[in-house]
Amino acid sequence: MTCGTFITFEGIDGSGKSTQARLLADHLRNAGRDVVLTREPGGSAGAEEIRSLVLQGDPDRWSAETEILLFTAARRDHLEKTIQPAVEAGQIVICDRFADSTRLYQGITRGDLRGVVDQLHSLMIGREPDLTVIIDMDPTTGLSRAKGREGTEERFEDFGIALQQRMRAGFLALAQEFPDRCVVIDGDRDIDAVAADVAALVEKRLA
Repeated sequence: MTCGTFITFEGIDGSGKSTQARLLADHLRNAGRDVVLTREPGGSAGAEEIRSLVLQGDPDRWSAETEILLFTAARRDHLEKTIQPAVEAGQIVICDRFADSTRLYQGITRGDLRGVVDQLHSLMIGREPDLTVIIDMDPTTGLSRAKGREGTEERFEDFGIALQQRMRAGFLALAQEFPDRCVVIDGDRDIDAVAADVAALVEKRLA
């Protein structure tokens, strides 16, 4: 049985990573590949319930420590129910956010908890993506885009520009920490241009 591929998209809020994940899924499906497009938090029934808890409400609703536990619980259910079965079936799984977001949002930008995140990840998740595409975006532009969506899941956007600036620096640092799986793509361009670069990158990796 051929093992599949696990690809994640990361970036600050409003970076366009969700759009790029969808466009990549469309591109690969049009090329005849079997693709599962999913997201975090969420991607399974149990994880979607947790999503509503962590992305809605006041910014100070949960401590960073509580969020780490909630996100890890959601990720475990997502892994069991969606990601792992699809990869084992030979499919390409494309996920909008994964553990790198928790490493930054809860592990670095809201306290010195990176070690806690990594310990829980090792204990309960135990795998990294095969490829992580980081969509890099100016934090001011990204936050403006994110707030313009006018949705109900704006709890992290409500922390303001300072958090987004720390997040951007954190994602760029992660790309240096994990150079074998993380690739940074300039998101401050036309959507189609970004999508073309992402598709070329992924096709090269799959080959």
